[in-house]
Amino acid sequence: MLVGRLKTSGSPLGSLASTSHWLVNRSGRSASLLGLNLRLSTNGIRFSSSDNRPGNATNATTATGAASEIVSPMVTSATAAVATPTLPQRFVNSLPLSVKPYAELMRLDKPIGTWLLYSPCTVAITMAAYHTGAPITQTLWMLTLFGIGSVIMRGAGCTINDLLDRNLDNQVERTKTRPLASKAVSVPAAITFLGAQCFAGLGILLSLPSDCFLLGAASLPLVFTYPLFKRFTYYPQVCLSLCFTWGALLGFPAMGVWNWPAMLCLHASSFAWCMIYDTIYAHQDKLYDIKAGIKSTALKWGNKSKDIMEKYAYGQIGFLAAAGVFGGMGPFFFGATVLAAYRVLTMIKKVNLDDPANCWKWFVENINTGHFLWAGASADYLLRLGGLL
Repeated sequence: MLVGRLKTSGSPLGSLASTSHWLVNRSGRSASLLGLNLRLSTNGIRFSSSDNRPGNATNATTATGAASEIVSPMVTSATAAVATPTLPQRFVNSLPLSVKPYAELMRLDKPIGTWLLYSPCTVAITMAAYHTGAPITQTLWMLTLFGIGSVIMRGAGCTINDLLDRNLDNQVERTKTRPLASKAVSVPAAITFLGAQCFAGLGILLSLPSDCFLLGAASLPLVFTYPLFKRFTYYPQVCLSLCFTWGALLGFPAMGVWNWPAMLCLHASSFAWCMIYDTIYAHQDKLYDIKAGIKSTALKWGNKSKDIMEKYAYGQIGFLAAAGVFGGMGPFFFGATVLAAYRVLTMIKKVNLDDPANCWKWFVENINTGHFLWAGASADYLLRLGGLL
């Protein structure tokens, strides 16, 4: 299903239609709203009354007059996405047909989740490197290990999620083409693939200092159980935010630093940040989630979402600044903290939570927010290596 918005300037439909959604069936190209049938054609949208009783001709006339004001941002967005595939999508599409479904299962074609998983790792590693003045080769090695680990473990998390949600994903337009929901990959094959991913992830964990093992392994129960939370609580984002930001804890000891105040503050900041962007992400699917019985903070918070996310943003920035203080960071880290505050608060203010395309646009922007934070920590680290801090 594609979600659009009906705008009625001066129409008798009034403010009700301005906040209503109309659903367009991609195959049948029809929908209904307020007793009207809508039909898509190559020339636009045609209206007819779904109620043929006498006295209802006015409805059809009014709707026809409003036809010029119908907009469907998701149709435009979806068309653009098909016309201009991203580099990761082109890579996945170039793979052999026998391999492609498994690449899609671990979301190699959609790396934003990997970037967001990796972001707290990069900041933690670089803060620890700054703290000890670690050689750049050691820092780059850890950044590489955590980068590979982020791809593997995000992929494993997606496989677990799709295994457990395969009978829910086929009810949501955005997820119905996932390999398990569409049966492009069988359940036994996905379980075997998950075993391989976990084995690879274990290899990464064993490459870290030995005292990191228990801390790293402690996140696995959250990784395996997160998909279940959306079935019985409106706060699955809490579980996701705890495990998705685990790198904020693990990055420090990976560099030989056990600075618990800095570690906990960075993890708390990353947790609050993840609660914000994943709630925005959940708003994309809220209409379908209701139908499928899936719970989320988007549904729980409803029209209070922005007010609540703003409070999380203040917590995010406060804990981030505290992590910098406990880590003894320099001016560029705190400058990046201010920039992150501006970006997150601007996102919360401007995002249209009733427009899936706009939610996705702002959700993706969080990648750059993470990059700016890492750049600030890296600038301080490089200046310290150069003897300037």
